[in-house]
Formats: sequence, C-alpha cells, structure tokens
Amino acid sequence: MTPAPDAPSTTARPGLCSTYCRVLREPLAGTAVVAKGWVVVEQPGPWGAKAPTQSHLDPEFGGPFDDQCKKADVRFGLIRMPGRHADTVERSHQVFVASTTPGLSWLLGGRIADASELGDLDLDAVARGDRAAVIASLPGLLPVDEPVVLVCTNGKRDGCCAVLGRPLVSGLAERAPGRVWEANHLGGHRFAPTATYLPAGTMHGHLTVETAAEALAAADRGETITTGLRGRSTWSKRGQAAEVAVRELTGELSLDALRVVAEDAETVTIQHLDGRSWSVPVTSALADPPRPDSCGKEPFAMSILQTGTPVSGAIR
Repeated sequence: MTPAPDAPSTTARPGLCSTYCRVLREPLAGTAVVAKGWVVVEQPGPWGAKAPTQSHLDPEFGGPFDDQCKKADVRFGLIRMPGRHADTVERSHQVFVASTTPGLSWLLGGRIADASELGDLDLDAVARGDRAAVIASLPGLLPVDEPVVLVCTNGKRDGCCAVLGRPLVSGLAERAPGRVWEANHLGGHRFAPTATYLPAGTMHGHLTVETAAEALAAADRGETITTGLRGRSTWSKRGQAAEVAVRELTGELSLDALRVVAEDAETVTIQHLDGRSWSVPVTSALADPPRPDSCGKEPFAMSILQTGTPVSGAIR
C-alpha cells in the first residue's frame, strides 16, 4: 500500500492515537465508513462527542434521524464553516446530500430554515442514487457541480481531530473557499487528519494541506489519488481495501472505472469498466503490537485488513 507522506512534527505528538498509527505504519485501505449516501447539515455552535444529540441541533430530531439514516445505509453528520464558532444558530442551514455509487454519483445542496425539514428526505432514494426522487422529497435541493470536502475537527470526539483537523481545514479552505467544511465525525480518529470528498464518498487519512488539495483537484477531474486513500464509502471495508489494491497495481485513478462485483470469505473481485477483472485476497489479522483506536483508550489487538497481490482475470 502507498504510505502517506512523512508527517510534519505537529502530527507526531506523543500520546495521540494517530501517532501510534503513523509510527506503526498501519494500513489505511479498508478503513472508510460504509455508506451509499451522505446527508450533512450545517449546525454552528459547539458539538459534543455525539453531535446529533449534543449540539444546538434539536436532539429529539437528531437522534432519530441519525438512526433512520443508518437503517437506509446513509451517513448523517453535522458540518460548519471553518473558523471561530459563535454559540448561535443561523437563520438557515446549508445541506448537502450525496449518492456515492459509481455511475450514480451526484451532489445536491441547498438551504433549509430548520434542520427538521430533513425529515421529508427520501433516504432510500438517496441510497439507491435516485436523484429525481430525492429532489421531489425536498424540492429546495439543487445540483452542486463541484465536489466538497468534509474534514473531521470534533475534539470532543477525539483529540486528534481537533489538533490535526483544524489546521488542515483552515489551510485547505484558503485554497478552496466555500468548498471545505468542518465535520463532526468521519470515523477513524487514528488516521487524523481525515477527510471525505463528496459526492464520491472517498475518504483519506494522514492528510497534509498539499495532499488534501491534490485529492480535491483529482475529484474535480472525476479521479482520486491513492496517497492516504482509506476507501470509497460505497463498498464494504473488504471491498474498499481490494479496490485500493487494484488502483495501486494498475495506476487507475478514475473514480467510476472500478466496481466491487463479488466477495467471498477469501477474495474480493474488482471489475473495470473495460471488462478487466481482478481477484484480490483480503484477510484480517490482529494488530501487533496492540494500539489504541482513539485517544485516551487502552491499546488492544484490533483487527486490521491485509490484501495480497491482485490476480488479473480475462477480459469479458
């Protein structure tokens, strides 16, 4: 797997879970969250560790809506603009809705007066990539032509996200104003700073401002980069690891060129749009030595995915 570039000294502070991850060179592939769609809503002010119920968002809406999203295989989160966060609620909230499936990837955006309006959203349509049905359920949504970036910065969830995520979001926002948002939780604290690129749902870890900007430029071209690539949320974690392995073997960067078409106990099959296919061995092993998965937690022998060399199949 392609390692992330050497990190600056600020990303290797003793005691951070991300420092353990970097020092032990833990593989990033296969660690993205799993979701066929994303729904994020702007919520200024402070966030708690569980932001959907610990923020200025109405917890009687946030908790149940988060549960509904999970049942529909959709990721729900809170976002806010980079910078200082006033302890107030704006009059309207920016919303982004994304479908991540190759060939059906799209991004919608709009503003709503109250976050509870998201209750009208057709979450099943989000998951299956039915853009027309999504717009019909929430007519204020409009197509967004440029990808956006979500960077995890919630220090109440994990210290790494604040210490490493906030400088990244600040630096990247200077290069791509209006397209970079702080996010409450993207999973994988130990890979901080970590980001999600919508609409594709590709996730990267151990980012620098340079690599984050390169990933955004690639997304603008309909591509990705393999540096720090954790995977595309569309796929299972084993599927993510296999797809990254094929990209590294072939140099294929087009976002929609590869699909996970089959999985069994030992291998994952990846297929290219041109008909080529690869069988990728994907196994899991206990981490040695043990390491924490979040700051302040005790190290343990977590399960880590490992991939073998992809074996090419015939062109169909």
